Amino acid sequence: MSSVALAPPRRVLADVVPGGAVRDIALVAGSAAFVGLAAQVAIPLPFTPVPLSGQTFAVLLSAAALGPVRGALGMLLYAVAGVAGLPWFAGQQSGWSIPSFGYVLGFVLAAVVVGALARRGADRTVARTAGLMVVGNLCIYAVGVPWLMASVGIGLGHALVLGVAPFLVGDAVKILLASLLLPAAWRLVQS
Repeated sequence: MSSVALAPPRRVLADVVPGGAVRDIALVAGSAAFVGLAAQVAIPLPFTPVPLSGQTFAVLLSAAALGPVRGALGMLLYAVAGVAGLPWFAGQQSGWSIPSFGYVLGFVLAAVVVGALARRGADRTVARTAGLMVVGNLCIYAVGVPWLMASVGIGLGHALVLGVAPFLVGDAVKILLASLLLPAAWRLVQS
């Protein structure tokens, strides 16, 4: 008879917090609130309908900490509450008809991808976390840019100028911060 060694399940930071369903509900609601608060740190840019905000940092950090299911549920809660009228999208906006709503939808995709990669250990070192955050940003842009194109009637080149280029420096700063925070948090919980 052969024995099968089961690999220990991969964990995300949220798995370190004790609790079950109540913990998960609190974490999902907390991640939506965290993104809603970060969205209020918004700087409107006069040349684009997409404001500069803290949302993507909160989305990617939450997704890596919560994993794919809880992360996606948190971003779905954020999106649904905003569509229902809660003015917590960037610039205190709500609804789905705003040009930046595609980025909000991209948060859900990013949460699934980033959460799944974090569950596989991609948030344990600075370099891997940076790569993880770049992938997450690309997911957000992959949904946000086409929505922007459709909502304001522009082509891809113009959408990249309005919806990507102005945010690259800020994204780099957010990636750097997350790349330092997540591995540091893992070192704290493992000591």
